[in-house]
Amino acid sequence: MNYRHAYHAGSFADVLKHAVLARILVHLAAKPQAYRVIDTHAGSGRYDLAGAEASRTGEWRSGIARLVAATLPADAAALVEPYLAAVRALNERGALRVYPGSPLVARALMRPQDRLIACELEPQTAKALAHALKGDLRLKAVAIDGWTALTAYVPPKERRGIVIVDPPFEAADDFTQLAEGLSQAHRKWPTGLYLLWYPIKDRGGPDALARRLRRSGIAKILRAELLVAPGNDPDRLNGSGLVIVNPPWTLENELAVLLPALTRVLAVAGAGRADLTWLAAES
Repeated sequence: MNYRHAYHAGSFADVLKHAVLARILVHLAAKPQAYRVIDTHAGSGRYDLAGAEASRTGEWRSGIARLVAATLPADAAALVEPYLAAVRALNERGALRVYPGSPLVARALMRPQDRLIACELEPQTAKALAHALKGDLRLKAVAIDGWTALTAYVPPKERRGIVIVDPPFEAADDFTQLAEGLSQAHRKWPTGLYLLWYPIKDRGGPDALARRLRRSGIAKILRAELLVAPGNDPDRLNGSGLVIVNPPWTLENELAVLLPALTRVLAVAGAGRADLTWLAAES
């Protein structure tokens, strides 16, 4: 695979994923017990927005740059603030030069007792990840295949935490592997919180994933989708989605506020749409 997330760092898809991740970590920190973050496809950890890759696509300009410049309603602004604080922590005087990947978003919100395992297999990316996490004893970078990591590190000894699964979706079977990997991990750690990201180019893959998850027997699955384009061009990324297993009890109401606000900021004029659906809910 030749996927390089540096081309897409700070895009609308990253904004959705990391804003929701931050909300989940805020919830986990509401209890004093330690939690663990397991990031199965962690990437390099931090991204230079002035670098060759990010400059080539400029996706961050229609993602994080729009959000930073936007004036949100007060309730949505409060919900997105932990995420934006993590971004500001890497940038001086308000200028956007660096974007945090999931490990650094998590680091910004973790407490002294919390721990993170960030997994990355591609050698150069894994080296960059280890450098980004260097010096913080709470954080560990591991050179391991993300699909192996999904089941290898659960359940964590803390018995609390979140597994982030954000594969590159270059392989034809990634949607299938996402459902199967989640089912295997859930059998080992049924009380764990899982955050799965997927792209939306057309409805085929996402809808097949939803059908598999509905048949999986997992009791609590919330799906959040954000489309920034009409969705009729299978050659472009029209939107992205998140599957949240065992979501915090506050998260549905928070996303009901946050998703429409993000849609107004990030979507192409008149083309945006957000959807919040339970794929499985306990009766």
